[in-house]
Amino acid sequence: MVLRKLEKEYHVHVYETGPDGKLNIYSLFDYFQDIASEHAVKLGYGRDDLLEHNNFWVLSRIYAEIGELPVWGDRVTVATWPRGVDKLFALRDYEVRDREGRLLCSATSSWLIIDKTSRKIKRPDNILSSFKAEPEFMNPLPRNANKLDPVDGESVITSRFRVRVSDLDINLHTNNVRYLKWVIDTLSPGFIVNNIPVFTEINYLAESRFDDEILIRKSEKDGEKILTDYSIIRTTDNTELSRVRLIWKKPVNG
Repeated sequence: MVLRKLEKEYHVHVYETGPDGKLNIYSLFDYFQDIASEHAVKLGYGRDDLLEHNNFWVLSRIYAEIGELPVWGDRVTVATWPRGVDKLFALRDYEVRDREGRLLCSATSSWLIIDKTSRKIKRPDNILSSFKAEPEFMNPLPRNANKLDPVDGESVITSRFRVRVSDLDINLHTNNVRYLKWVIDTLSPGFIVNNIPVFTEINYLAESRFDDEILIRKSEKDGEKILTDYSIIRTTDNTELSRVRLIWKKPVNG
């Protein structure tokens, strides 16, 4: 029997929390990456399975709505399931619930299958013969992850650094969660403590490798909610690697 939906419990460790004592956003995305990888293996479409046919997975877009982040010591259940294909994208969704079953976060992601030699995108419906939506597995969000616009002309440089060994994954490319961590690291502890994340959206545009010099540009719109857009760029060739959008709100009693 194929396990169409995978659920896994995660214990929020102290090293996964930030200045506010809550689960870091990027640690939440680590959970998504972990369970997606495990489920793909169980479905027969894991990293090694695709490499046998000279293909590999690339996360292209991910979008999450955050209702509440768990705190240090909490236990949460993360669920994930494939939701079929949309043209060139293979879709995968997620939910995070607390021990009482309350929904804390929902997310949806869009993945590409790339030919290792040609670097061309392969049609997922030609490869994922059983990667299809089940009637009871609907998108938990009102839309899929979108294509984000570049940061506007009012953007400012917030950070410049080089890719480190600790940023790399098994393929010697920057781990996709690191782009979000780089963005969060441009913020102050006070901002994290005094604001609550409600939306996170990421587009992955190109790969980066060890010792690449990275520049992050940011534009911000401050209103009822704070909308921050980021562009992560490799300076040697001015290649845009990723776009990140974060939306924050003040606490109700803030």
